[in-house]
Amino acid sequence: MKLWQYVVRRVLLLVPVILGVTLITFVLINASGDPCTIYIKERMTPQEKQEVRERHGCDAPVHVRYGLYMSSLLHGDLGVSAGSERSVAADLAQRFPATFELTLVAMLLAVLAAVPLGVISATRKDTLPDHLSRTFALSGVSIPVFWFALLLQLLMFTLGRMGLPALPFAHRYDDTLSFTHPFLADPTLQPTGLLILDSVLLGDSTAFVDLIAHIIMPATALAYISMAIITRMMRSSMLEVLRQDFVLTARSKGVPERLVIRRHARRNAMIPTVTVVGLSFGGLLAGAVLTESVFAWEGVGRWSTLAAVTRDTAPVMGFATVISVVYVLANLIVDVLYAYLDPRIRLE
Repeated sequence: MKLWQYVVRRVLLLVPVILGVTLITFVLINASGDPCTIYIKERMTPQEKQEVRERHGCDAPVHVRYGLYMSSLLHGDLGVSAGSERSVAADLAQRFPATFELTLVAMLLAVLAAVPLGVISATRKDTLPDHLSRTFALSGVSIPVFWFALLLQLLMFTLGRMGLPALPFAHRYDDTLSFTHPFLADPTLQPTGLLILDSVLLGDSTAFVDLIAHIIMPATALAYISMAIITRMMRSSMLEVLRQDFVLTARSKGVPERLVIRRHARRNAMIPTVTVVGLSFGGLLAGAVLTESVFAWEGVGRWSTLAAVTRDTAPVMGFATVISVVYVLANLIVDVLYAYLDPRIRLE
């Protein structure tokens, strides 16, 4: 099977995945109570309440409401949020870039730190660096992300009280900058919605420095768990590759150890690690809920949390649908990367 055929087949698999996610989410939301309660206000007359129920299809059976929702979804309509009284699609378009930017930076930090740590841990097995790396990995999968985020905030607060340099621990940027840098607060002035990239495209170095300073803390908190998992996977994969015949042959030929690790072992060890990275990326998008809540980050995670608490069903459904699509696309990219990392792999 050719690569483009495989990609097309995986893209088509989006259909049953989206159907499954939307069906499960829709059933759970309806099982928890009347989804139209959020749209009905106390001051409404009985006739107005009935009109609201008819407008949102709440007077129809569940299967009919699901069919109506899927029909709207096919036309790009994700419903209306009762909280903001805005289109869910518009809210997602405004907030998703913030979550995507945070996830990208977190994933970059995780990979840049975890892969070298895993390699060092494997090549120096049972030494002090290996023990420290394994301790780091164990703590990463043991500490809840919200607790680690609070610890980072406490650290920065303490440094600030002591008069030492400290990173900001809330929000996406300094609110005072929005007056002198209007693109920060106005989405229509943002070329991509990714503020760090936008500041580079617009040549705004002041905003760039401020955005980097604000994203380091939440990105570190979000990346910590994935960093630990990737480190453990890279270590175990490297240990297995280092015992393979082609590595032993390269060493017997007198190839320097540095080249053996870089050209032969590390690239092959990356194959299973890429799988973890792909799954972690989708997980970080969905898991940004806690991080965004702690750091007051205006992304879809915090937005969907508030929607779930208030039983605003349309944003919850929209969030679940978008995350499922991103998850499948992330796994598609991972599968395509397999062919690059190992030419022996055939996507069949």
